[in-house]
Amino acid sequence: MSALKEVISNIILYERKNDELYNRVFVVSAFAGVTDLLLENKKTGKPGVYHRIAKYQDFHKPLKELTAQLKTINKRYAGLGLDLRKADEFIENHVAQAQNYLEDLANILASGYVSKENILQAAREILASIGETHSAFNFTLILQNMGINARLVDLSGFGDHHAYTIDQRIKSAFAGIDLEKTICIVTGYAKGTEGIMREFDRGYSEVTFSKIATYLKPQEAVIHKEYHLSTADPSLVGPENCVPVGFTNYDIADQLADAGMEAIHPKASKPLEINGINLRIKNTFQPAHPGTLITREFVCEHKRVEVITGTDKLLVIDVYDPLMVGSVGSDLRIMEIFYKHHISYTFKTTSANSISTVIWERDFNKKLVSDLEDLFEKVSVEKVAMVCLLGSNMDQPGLLAKSAFALTERGINIKSAGFALRKVNIQFLIAREEFKEAIIAVNKAMGQP
Repeated sequence: MSALKEVISNIILYERKNDELYNRVFVVSAFAGVTDLLLENKKTGKPGVYHRIAKYQDFHKPLKELTAQLKTINKRYAGLGLDLRKADEFIENHVAQAQNYLEDLANILASGYVSKENILQAAREILASIGETHSAFNFTLILQNMGINARLVDLSGFGDHHAYTIDQRIKSAFAGIDLEKTICIVTGYAKGTEGIMREFDRGYSEVTFSKIATYLKPQEAVIHKEYHLSTADPSLVGPENCVPVGFTNYDIADQLADAGMEAIHPKASKPLEINGINLRIKNTFQPAHPGTLITREFVCEHKRVEVITGTDKLLVIDVYDPLMVGSVGSDLRIMEIFYKHHISYTFKTTSANSISTVIWERDFNKKLVSDLEDLFEKVSVEKVAMVCLLGSNMDQPGLLAKSAFALTERGINIKSAGFALRKVNIQFLIAREEFKEAIIAVNKAMGQP
């Protein structure tokens, strides 16, 4: 959204005559960095306005500073035709209304009579909605000033006291809109009785996108990013050593998300997949390129690896106990502890007396290890990286050996390896410091691009 000039020229207007502008719905995120200011920095964890409320601290000054920063963002788009007076007035009123809600929540929180968790969750919802409402309002205003019949579809529910679910709010919001003569600009945040952030937290924009698509049943759903979905990470292997994927299926999209290279949030992709809605990932800055089409049925016509990816932000938790062998239920007891701590895993291997489970480092807590140590003889934790080979049709003799040899040839020790029977994802665990070299080595061995 920060590259709004390119969004307008490369997406809204690109190769379209006046009568071809409409029958499209755009779900927008906040401008870059705004949600970080409201909640917390997604990468560094630096606290935002939300954490002032959570710590019973005064949040009025940070909210005032936020309003000033949002007005500064407004000024960037004056050259695109944004009416600064209207834009500034809108965000002032919106933040003021949010402040009233937050003051009420803070007072209830201080009383100690209600659940702290629910109050803080409501605060996150209110704050998150500010970012998308701000960007959607500005975007709509700019398009209207260009003579385009654009309509703001604000799903934030400010001032709306209907007890709608998210699906009901979407249905109500689109009632009566003539899509054939309208471009709809929709807030990525959607208010609902179930609370969109309770389950999806910062991935909520894609969930809203998915829910709207399943309601409207479009010919195609498109996510515009600042890069292509590529056969490997260009920043690791170099842009000359990778290409856009082109075609893949939802299963591979899920594998990508599991490895941290998210094309779309898995819980957002499932409704699209179930309803047979194809998803296209496009690069905003290359509008002529068709991007990558994700469908339910696609299987590559020839055997190949479609994507090489991975992450260096994992931990492997190894549980050893000599009483495991021949014993039923060891894995179940381990998984019950993981479930207790709300921790999911990405990879798991077993031997007679040990079970190794790989998790995201961000999910780790020491109590998990303590609980495991209460039941088993030895628990060890090690930082690792994972390299993944993904493909809809890559079940070919020698692929595992070829990729393993590529790592061995570089002197990279494989700590563990595995794949499920469907063979859409071959995974290697390696030392963290060897991650980049491993990705380069496997990418070269597979002949990518």
